[in-house]
Amino acid sequence: MKTRTIRITENDEKKLRAAIFEAKQGEYRNSLYMQNLEGELDRAEIVQPEKVPADVITMNSRVVLTDLAEGDSMELVLVFPEDAGKTADSVSILAPIGTAMIGYRVGDVFEWDTPDGPAKLRVEKILYQPEAGGVFD
Repeated sequence: MKTRTIRITENDEKKLRAAIFEAKQGEYRNSLYMQNLEGELDRAEIVQPEKVPADVITMNSRVVLTDLAEGDSMELVLVFPEDAGKTADSVSILAPIGTAMIGYRVGDVFEWDTPDGPAKLRVEKILYQPEAGGVFD
């Protein structure tokens, strides 16, 4: 699968790099998840929060994804680690699916590894993106 350019806001990049640093001080020290997230940040186009398109998944975005193999849709909110589990639909950026989905746009298809093998998901809708709602911090 061709790797697409993803977009991440400057603010999210700073917070994510700090979260990676903190996580590496503890149980995630040698984690593949941290390496994957760092890789995503390294390949991303970093944009001003005011300039990120409204159809891009940023931190705290509420999105609808479709599993292309099963046809099932799911609604998720991409959150920082400290907010994971606060709601049933929240997914941490440190979870494999969270790392996989950041920066993708409506219509994009991305892959992530599950215990049953790779899954392909399509971004169907962004129900809420903080930056589109005027929240830039």
